[in-house]
Amino acid sequence: MLFEQNKIALIWDFDKTLIPDYMQKPLFEKYGISQPDFWREVNKIPIDLEEQGYRVNKEIYYLNHILTYCKLGKFSGLNNETLRELGKEIEFFPGVLDFFGSIKSVIEKDPEFSSFDIEVEHYIVSTGLAEMIKGSDIAPFVTDVWGCEYLEEDDNEGNKALSQIIYAIDNTTKTKAIFEINKGVNKHPQDINVNSLVSEEERRIPFRNMIYIADGPSDIPAFSVVKRFGGLTYAVYKPDDDKSFEQADNLRVDDRIHMYGPADFTEGMPTSKWLTLQTKKIARSIVEAKKSVFREAGKKIPGHIIDKDDKS
Repeated sequence: MLFEQNKIALIWDFDKTLIPDYMQKPLFEKYGISQPDFWREVNKIPIDLEEQGYRVNKEIYYLNHILTYCKLGKFSGLNNETLRELGKEIEFFPGVLDFFGSIKSVIEKDPEFSSFDIEVEHYIVSTGLAEMIKGSDIAPFVTDVWGCEYLEEDDNEGNKALSQIIYAIDNTTKTKAIFEINKGVNKHPQDINVNSLVSEEERRIPFRNMIYIADGPSDIPAFSVVKRFGGLTYAVYKPDDDKSFEQADNLRVDDRIHMYGPADFTEGMPTSKWLTLQTKKIARSIVEAKKSVFREAGKKIPGHIIDKDDKS
């Protein structure tokens, strides 16, 4: 399978990157649950379990604790439909929604870029809840979402209720999602396996066409993979939070990221300007690579190219 490699992937973390709080905030508010108490329990229980000899994945233990709250009746009737509805209440950092749309338009409406069918695709890779992300205002702009998911079963009254964790992603397995984007697994799951040997020229979105955006040290595995293979990395910080700023600066000092800026995506602000500039640079490099191929082949550069993966 041969891809045109004319897609640009902006890959986003979610909590503290696109939104100022944890996405579960509307869930706690709906059921009258203390958010600090919930997270204190989530932090404490794994420690207790480890003292008993269990090995616990602390990054996603909260998924189990949500199910515990369901069983105790604290999250009575919670199901995927409810999670998706609660996603509508998620509030984003300034400029996020406009930026997601405008960066696509900037590239796709440029005559030179559009002549080679260059497009921007947004991906969200989060340790949070996929259903809430899919229910949020950002969903229409997003090509695909990787997040944690629950299976439902009928409760005693015949209503759908969360029952099992069916998919979990932590800060290390985020890298697997990035390779799936790289190879095109999400677009062609029946034809491509993430562990398959795929040459660089046969991958749907090369790392050089990627920008990974996140907020902190927990994303170091993803930052490292993208940067190591030629992609760009960017960290955001809360403008009014000195600790968040220092955290982003430490990532730069440790050579984990290329640049960082405030979590304000409003047009004209540093984050919007840097991401737009780099996306344009990637688009120009795609154009030059395409033109070089045609020059070497002694052929006329066409006015329009169709991405083969869109026809398969």
